[in-house]
Amino acid sequence: MSSGSDSGDFGVRPGEVTVDLPTGFDAGLHFIGRLRTPWKTRAECPKNGRESDAVCTVELDAPFHPALEGLEGTTHLWLMYWMDRAPRNLVVQVPRQYGRGRGTFALRSPARPNPIALSAVEVLKIGAGTLSVRGLDCLDGTPLLDIKPYFASTDCHPEAVVGWHRTNG
Repeated sequence: MSSGSDSGDFGVRPGEVTVDLPTGFDAGLHFIGRLRTPWKTRAECPKNGRESDAVCTVELDAPFHPALEGLEGTTHLWLMYWMDRAPRNLVVQVPRQYGRGRGTFALRSPARPNPIALSAVEVLKIGAGTLSVRGLDCLDGTPLLDIKPYFASTDCHPEAVVGWHRTNG
């Protein structure tokens, strides 16, 4: 473990802790497309998808176009994507808006051992191999991992709490 204070788009801030990552991988993934957003840098990205009304485009690779069948009338989806430009070795992070170190698993930061992100998005339009959506918070060109329907009956947990966020923001 080490801590540091390097600068840059995803640099290590004072108080943050990094670890050495394993040399190999346990699983393989296939990207199924790309996400097109207006944001080119981390600083431009909204903190979460609900902070922006930007219309973004999901571009599926051609072999996956048939997988959109049956989405007609769907209002919301889960998009899983790979934050390919985020560091993977941070285990304690100091978010700018909170100023205090927290474990990576207590945060929604893109910096994580496996930088998988998840957003519930509103479907605006379904096209030939594309979706127009609202609710993303990623850089333009981010690789898409999967799409799943959002079921309000099972995916919504209004009683959910993140303890540290409730008690001291």
